[in-house]
Amino acid sequence: MAKNETASVNRRMDIISAAIEVFAETGYYRATTMQVAKRAGISQPYIFRFFQTKEELLLAALEASWQRIADSFLQVIGTSMPARLEQDLIVAYEEIMNAHRSETLLQMQAQTIQEEPILKAMQAGFRDIRGIVLEAFQRNGANNAEERTKLFLAKGMLCNISMALGLPELMEE
Repeated sequence: MAKNETASVNRRMDIISAAIEVFAETGYYRATTMQVAKRAGISQPYIFRFFQTKEELLLAALEASWQRIADSFLQVIGTSMPARLEQDLIVAYEEIMNAHRSETLLQMQAQTIQEEPILKAMQAGFRDIRGIVLEAFQRNGANNAEERTKLFLAKGMLCNISMALGLPELMEE
């Protein structure tokens, strides 16, 4: 990759990272590209070199957040002992939630946005993660892999709520 291409990719990721934080803090509808630009340390028009609309920026932010989960889960699946698979996936998700809280909050907010492109992005993200987990449970020989996958995803959603509301007792065993 050429030096200018690398810089462009890095700047694009800087903008996405800033957008994730701003959208998570302010909400998608109240956030502005000016706030994103300020957070990224660039001019507002520079954002539009990479993203034509605020919605396109949100879609890129969601894609990055879903990809982080997918990559993490695939790494766990590739290295985990079968008896520890589910526990290792839980730990991986908890690490993501702790290190990338804004991404989790962004996804939670995006679940309520009904604009078709955003709804489709959220559906695709959930489907991808569900597929990764289901396939891992099936390959691992888990009894009732479909039900275990649903329960795993439901517990993940409860983790999100627990984190967002500051209610750790929701996750107590």
